[in-house]
Amino acid sequence: MRTGVIANLRVKPGVNAEFEAAFRQFQQAVRSLEPGVVYFGLHRSQTDATAYTVMEQYRDAAALDAHRQTPHYQAIPATFGAFMAGPPHIEVLDAIE
Repeated sequence: MRTGVIANLRVKPGVNAEFEAAFRQFQQAVRSLEPGVVYFGLHRSQTDATAYTVMEQYRDAAALDAHRQTPHYQAIPATFGAFMAGPPHIEVLDAIE
C-alpha cells in the first residue's frame, strides 16, 4: 500500500528564496537517491508567503522508513533549522487505491 505524507511548514519572513533553494537540493537528493519515492513536491501557499506544504508519496511504508534513514533526511535540522518559524506539522496517510 502506498504511504503519503503531508508536512506543513512555516518559514520566517524574508527567507523564502534561501529556503526554496535549500529545499530544491534536498528534493533532488530524495528523487535521485530513493527509488521508493513516487512523488515529492514543495508547494507555497497562494495567500501566505510563509506557509509551505510538502506532499510526499512512497511506494510503501518500508520506503518511507528508508527515507527517514537517509543522510539528507537526518540532516534536516541543520539544513532547514535557520529558516523555520516553528516545528512542522506532519501527517502520515494510507493511500486509497
